[in-house]
Amino acid sequence: MKTRLLQILFLFNCPLFLLAQDNNIETPQWRPLYHFTPAKNWTNDPNGLIYVDGVYHLYNQQNPFENKWGHMSWGHATSQDLIHWTHLPIAIPEKIDKDTTWIFSGCAVLDKNNTSGFCKNGGCIVAIYTADQPNLKKESQFIAYSNDGGMTYINYEKNPVIDLQKRDFRDPNVIWLKDQNKWLMTVAMPRERKVRFYSSANLKDWQLLSEFGGNEGDIRRIWECPSLTPMPVDGDPSKIKWLLMVSSGNQDAETGMQYFIGDFDGKTFRSNYSADNKMFVDYGSTYYAAIPWNNLRDDKHVMIGWLVPTRTETYPWRGQMSIARDMSLKTTPEGVKLFQQPSSIVREALSKLPPDKTMTKENIEVNNQEIILNTQSAFNANANWIDAEFSLGSATDFGFKLGQQKDNSGKVTNEIVLGYNTKSNTLYIGHNVDGLLAGILQTVNLKPVNNKIKLEVLFDKSSLEVFANDGEKVITSLVFPAKDATQFSLFAKDGSIQADSLKMWDLNE
Repeated sequence: MKTRLLQILFLFNCPLFLLAQDNNIETPQWRPLYHFTPAKNWTNDPNGLIYVDGVYHLYNQQNPFENKWGHMSWGHATSQDLIHWTHLPIAIPEKIDKDTTWIFSGCAVLDKNNTSGFCKNGGCIVAIYTADQPNLKKESQFIAYSNDGGMTYINYEKNPVIDLQKRDFRDPNVIWLKDQNKWLMTVAMPRERKVRFYSSANLKDWQLLSEFGGNEGDIRRIWECPSLTPMPVDGDPSKIKWLLMVSSGNQDAETGMQYFIGDFDGKTFRSNYSADNKMFVDYGSTYYAAIPWNNLRDDKHVMIGWLVPTRTETYPWRGQMSIARDMSLKTTPEGVKLFQQPSSIVREALSKLPPDKTMTKENIEVNNQEIILNTQSAFNANANWIDAEFSLGSATDFGFKLGQQKDNSGKVTNEIVLGYNTKSNTLYIGHNVDGLLAGILQTVNLKPVNNKIKLEVLFDKSSLEVFANDGEKVITSLVFPAKDATQFSLFAKDGSIQADSLKMWDLNE
């Protein structure tokens, strides 16, 4: 009993199914297939997201030398569909001298009109990032420019462009304000739990506009990686609200993101909600540092975030990104809220999968049972995408069991549970060991809509993203099943439910 108790306590306090790993043991069973990971070494925040000439650029915090945090530089990858990535050389390396400069998080913009004076033959890409200088004990904002399509960058000779002589002052995010013909920067004052807004006509000279925060929203942890984005409400371009996102605490979890919705008059952001109101981007503990892409076509709004690896030992890489997410603002009974769904750009890839990689079922009655969904030839590699709609019935719990592991007798001994409890209206991610609940890792309150629950589930080797009720709530977690733990099932407990529709795609290559 003592051994079993220690196992359960271990699993409850760690990512699901996590087994201790030596740093040099390869873990291909946990490398995602349709989420971005670097070819090797550590990664964290996405940086410099920009779309240019049909290509999505993803820069990222990366350690070029080791599989742990350090030597912060800007890694670089490109994609045309946000699933398949081309890994490129380091774009902005750390500077090592008496004033060591690490290249911390930031953004990139397309300077179409050469406002900066850096561009040759038309526009160029300008990166705006935080220079962290540990020897000087300060962070300031630098800029660099690229005239070769974002492959390499030249640092501005008069850096820094903003320097408050502060130890914590970071993560600039810049957009173009068409009506003012100026650039707008949102940058974090982490320990003050504030963001600052600056404007510039040339990306070099910045004027302070205002601050927001201090006593707004969740202030239990530092604020980082902010972004401010104007967006239509309910798809109406005449009805614009501004979405301010900040990475900070999320409920009682270690990490997370919150957001504010309000108005911005070109100088000051004012939230439409009371100061004590808290709204979270994702209700899991692992989604962090997400920012939107710049320069997208058709006024689309797409973001990507980092999935924090916590104590996870994967090799030869560590860290991954979320799926790219479409963002929208919708009116709800509680006011205007952020909705997120897997990007339509990514979804196009699903339509191109062969028939043996897809499955569609309708009107499945599940009565206090489990229905195995994988086969010997498909849906058996923990790289599945599931789109389901349920009609509530008498069952107290229903959903999916993922990463199920069997013993020699065929009994399931370990499984990840993505469930919905009808009594408490709670969506949860948990873990069963030998049929006993070993722990609930993540939960979020979710009310049925017309007596239905919709779930879009992205299970990719070691990440689990769940979009509920058309993106009204999102919950993300990291999970680490054993190599042979690949069965997954549909379940209902203590009663019945009906799966009105069930669509599945196998993304294993």
